Amino acid sequence: MDVKKVWTLYFSATGNTDKTANTIADALARRLEVPAERISFTRPGEREKEYSFTEGDLVVVASPTYAGKLPNKILPDFQGKLHGCGALAVAVVTFGNRSYDNALAELCAVLEGDGFHTVAGAAFACRHAFTDALADGRPDWDDKRAMETFAGQVADKVKNLTELPAPVAVPGDAAAPYYVPKGTDGQPAKFLKAKPQTDLGKCTDCGACARFCPMGAIDPEHPALVPGTCIKCHACVRKCTKHAKYFDDPAFLSHVAMLEQNFTEPKENAFFL
Repeated sequence: MDVKKVWTLYFSATGNTDKTANTIADALARRLEVPAERISFTRPGEREKEYSFTEGDLVVVASPTYAGKLPNKILPDFQGKLHGCGALAVAVVTFGNRSYDNALAELCAVLEGDGFHTVAGAAFACRHAFTDALADGRPDWDDKRAMETFAGQVADKVKNLTELPAPVAVPGDAAAPYYVPKGTDGQPAKFLKAKPQTDLGKCTDCGACARFCPMGAIDPEHPALVPGTCIKCHACVRKCTKHAKYFDDPAFLSHVAMLEQNFTEPKENAFFL
């Protein structure tokens, strides 16, 4: 099929989904010898817009996995703000070394429902947002080579298409419930209301945490206040150069400890064409 442009559209609170999606898209554009363009879907203002594509577009759409699916507070934006209009799509999810569970299946279903034709899907392990103990340093050089290999396979598939393909088959159930986080005692860890705390002795009121929060949940005038909805993405923790942001909710910390006890073995990436 005749692809005229490769696009990347990604939600990436801490940067690794951005890096993954754009490595794939840039490699695709080189192989197909077409221009590439990036669309961040991360900040609140970026998700207020609607994005429409055309039949000559190939769009890499990427999201991190939250509790085994797409982030529930971002899902309505994926469902309502993207219009495929017959464009081809590559669905990509990242996961923090536990499992991508049903996230890729859900993303493929959303894209097909939005008017895209999915030609491929992939799941890549990345450093967990909560802790460096899981997949620290990933995506690494081996992962980058895997992304470029995947992009080459997608490019070859697209070049050889003579008609619109059937939706790509990926594992998982798009309608499955979210993964229930557990603590070290094996019981459900309930931390929906957990919010980041601020070490006032370290905070300089620079406002970076508020600027990077994908939910606009932090008061930019008073960064220690979090009046909005926190999705525990850890953008504020990761972006604070003074290390002033942290979580202290006991249930949340117990869940993180459980992850560190059980999911440090490096997970493999997965491709589906």
